[in-house]
Amino acid sequence: MEYIYGKKTARMDGTTLAARLGGYAEIGLDLGTGDGRYVEQVARQNPQQFLIGIDACRENLVKVSNRAAGNTLFLIANAEALPAELSGLADFITLNFPWGSLLTGLLETESRLIANLRMVAKAGARLELRLNESAIRQAGWSLDRACGQVVMNLEKAGFALNPACRLALADLRRFPSSWARRLGSGQEGQTLFLSGGYREQRVGEIADRKSA
Repeated sequence: MEYIYGKKTARMDGTTLAARLGGYAEIGLDLGTGDGRYVEQVARQNPQQFLIGIDACRENLVKVSNRAAGNTLFLIANAEALPAELSGLADFITLNFPWGSLLTGLLETESRLIANLRMVAKAGARLELRLNESAIRQAGWSLDRACGQVVMNLEKAGFALNPACRLALADLRRFPSSWARRLGSGQEGQTLFLSGGYREQRVGEIADRKSA
């Protein structure tokens, strides 16, 4: 898998990744990480966690990866084709203000994106989504209908979701991303917050528990 540090990129295998992650209490994945500021802030505030930001656009990650803390890693990958090395790795997963193919993947039943969410999630992994109305309208959906569709797709895939809540503009203005500041102006419509967890156990985990 390919990672970025400043203007350079390199390859990392599963063994090297496992060594990087050793000793951390939790591993988090941020899909469609954009400018990476969310990963940067969460990692600095939570040194016991290791944060992995994933995005297909490397140009947006040059600055943040150049100054990244030791408990962060930025991967160049499409959320619909995540590296196999991430399988069963995530204690928590975030998707902040998805648009384009990332949003489409949430709205499609049994999409490759949702399959990849299942692939990277540990049993009991936490999931957070922030959905903004302007991106959903551009995709041809109403906010309520899209929210219902996303919840249905994720619950079918083994995630349990809490009721959606609306994010206040003040919360959006404080959120560490360039897009959130724009949403905080109130001109892009509402933003909904969804949270939940992965409730489905993996076959290997069930077998291990029975043999214990």
